[in-house]
Amino acid sequence: MEMNLIDRIVASFDPVRAVRRAQARGVLAHYEAAKPTRLRKKRGDNSSPNQLVERSARALRDHARYLERNHDLTRGALRVMVNNIVGPGGIGIDPQPLRADGSIHTEYAAGLRQINEAWRRRPEVTQRMHAAQMERMLAYTWLRDGEAFEQKVIGPVPGLVHGSALPFSLEVMEPDFVPLEYSDPARKIRQGIQVNDWGRAVGYHVFKGDPRESGVWLSPADLKFLPAANMLHISTLDRLHQWRGISEFASVLTRVEDLKDYEESERIAAKVAASLTAYVKRNSPDGYHATPGGEEGESGPRDLRLAPGTIIDTLAVGEEIGLIDSNRPNPNLVTWRAGQLRAYAAGLGASYSSISRDYNGTYSALRQELVEQWVHYAVLTDDFVGMHSRPVWETIVHVAHASGVLRIPADVVPGTETNCLFIGQSMPWIDPLKEANAWLALVQAGFASEVEVIRRR
Repeated sequence: MEMNLIDRIVASFDPVRAVRRAQARGVLAHYEAAKPTRLRKKRGDNSSPNQLVERSARALRDHARYLERNHDLTRGALRVMVNNIVGPGGIGIDPQPLRADGSIHTEYAAGLRQINEAWRRRPEVTQRMHAAQMERMLAYTWLRDGEAFEQKVIGPVPGLVHGSALPFSLEVMEPDFVPLEYSDPARKIRQGIQVNDWGRAVGYHVFKGDPRESGVWLSPADLKFLPAANMLHISTLDRLHQWRGISEFASVLTRVEDLKDYEESERIAAKVAASLTAYVKRNSPDGYHATPGGEEGESGPRDLRLAPGTIIDTLAVGEEIGLIDSNRPNPNLVTWRAGQLRAYAAGLGASYSSISRDYNGTYSALRQELVEQWVHYAVLTDDFVGMHSRPVWETIVHVAHASGVLRIPADVVPGTETNCLFIGQSMPWIDPLKEANAWLALVQAGFASEVEVIRRR
């Protein structure tokens, strides 16, 4: 540590005291945010990510599901995110297998498109959903619960009829099917996932049926082991070495719950204010007389009928009519709610305008929000493609070859048979005329191609 002028002066007379001064200054050197004070609590929990997930994931998942069922904003936020990540047609796939000269093998690509189109009509074992609907349900579950699971079912299976000529189907599962509480360190089982010495998943322990419908306590005998090669795990991971996913709503649940309660209170207050309520105010205890239904010196029930133009002439001496005014609706509610929704959207990663349906603002402001938000949607789309779309597509190509449905041509470069372009949702245009003119100028200047414009549309 560098000595200042005073330290050097002290060192010339008393070296021991100079050393103590330097040591004391080193102890005092710290980040101010790391020093707890009366107004700032110390956050010292250094639990591992898996310990945090095991303690919290189920409660967060149940809370998010409750809000999704009973809170309009949460349901709308989920729908906005899923629609911008997966979209109405699902993740598009454009096969691009290559020949030795680097050109695309158009005949083989056309065959893959045909097989994929037929498979996407009934891709999962129940045959209740088409591919785009299944992908939206998977994304919905992934964002709300933090994770979703899929089993790849290949070849002939007793009792299963595949939805197309391709002998391949998916069994999609909510995270409850892989028990969070099932851990056995001796067998390297962590929260239902069995791993090797390097931490790579080698298999999953999955309930044979829905554990929430059995009505009895389930034991390890009710689990089946599925090799990792047959399983897909879509998850939200916040930290390294984390096994199971955590809900995207984890950091905003408290805020949105408070917002829900406050809005409900304001609605009740507004309903009370809308119901005209009156009271009789007595200014003096003298001069009262018995009213019908009351004993001498007592007041009986009052029945005051209010209607437009009512004249009340039955008040006793010293009485007057007062009205209860709760000052509702609250004129500050909209502003306060907008601020809370902006913080909610920021933590969730969704667009404030889309969640709140508030589109007031200039073209520049809306455009800036759209551009910045679209990057986040693109990142989530890339995550979904990597965890679901790409491994599913690779399985389709390999199963088609192994089953003889579509053999890989000999002139396809090995390793390129699964090459493809995954197409997510395109960023919408706020002002079509301005956007079109901008793209036209880019194409004419040579900074963009016509194919790029078509794909982005």
